[in-house]
Order: sequence, then C-alpha cells, then structure tokens
Amino acid sequence: MTEHSLWRFSRALHRALDERRLDDLANIIDEDVDWAIYGPIEMFPFFGARHGKAAVLEVCRQIADNIRIHRYDREAIMLGVDTSASMIRYSLTALDTNKPISLRLAQFAQFRAGKLVSMRILIDTFDLVEQAIGHPIDLPRIA
Repeated sequence: MTEHSLWRFSRALHRALDERRLDDLANIIDEDVDWAIYGPIEMFPFFGARHGKAAVLEVCRQIADNIRIHRYDREAIMLGVDTSASMIRYSLTALDTNKPISLRLAQFAQFRAGKLVSMRILIDTFDLVEQAIGHPIDLPRIA
C-alpha cells in the first residue's frame, strides 16, 4: 500500500513552517491550488482565500514569520482515496508577542496525482481572538 498524500503534505507543511523549507512543500502543491483559511483577516492577514502555488507559498512564509509550532495533535482523521479531513490541536507561540496560543482547527484537503489541489481550514476563531488580545471578549447579552 502506498502512503496517503496527506502524510507527505503534512510533513512538508510543518518543515516549511518550522524550518522555512518551502521546496518540499512546493513540490507537492498543484500550480492551480485553491486554498482558504477562514478567520478574521483584519487580525491575521495570512487568513483568507488564495489561488495558485505562489500565493499559497507566500501565505506559508507569512505564517512562519508570525508563529512557531511547539506541538500538534491530530484528534480525528478521515482519509479517502484523494481526500482527507482532520481535527488538529496546535500549541504555538506568537513571535511578535511571545504569547502562547492553543489553537484547534478542522482541515479539509483534496489531492490529485499526489499534489494538493484544494485546502480548507476552519479555525475556532473566537478562542483565537481572545488569546491574541489577551482577555475575553465582552459580548452584549441578548434578552
């Protein structure tokens, strides 16, 4: 049995973010990749939609410039022939403030011929924003 594309992608992504080694990642991303990280773009400019390999690699550079990954745990995973869905918990540090951040996300990937063609990442952004600003968000009460 051959290795699922998710495992190659996951190793390459973490090398790109941890060690700034983008070459391995570039080799397994399709030229026309469709990528989106859903969250508050105003606070995190590397969130949002991107199209094409160059744009995705630039996002990965921006993420590497802003965070350091200490640990990640896959809480759940489902693999299809050319698809994957994962729930992942990350322990990070924001490099500008040296604040620890605990982040939970859902990641949905599609591959073709071993290359990433689509990525969707959904982040628990409410919790992330509270951690980034350093205190709970006061919301108005609804009667």
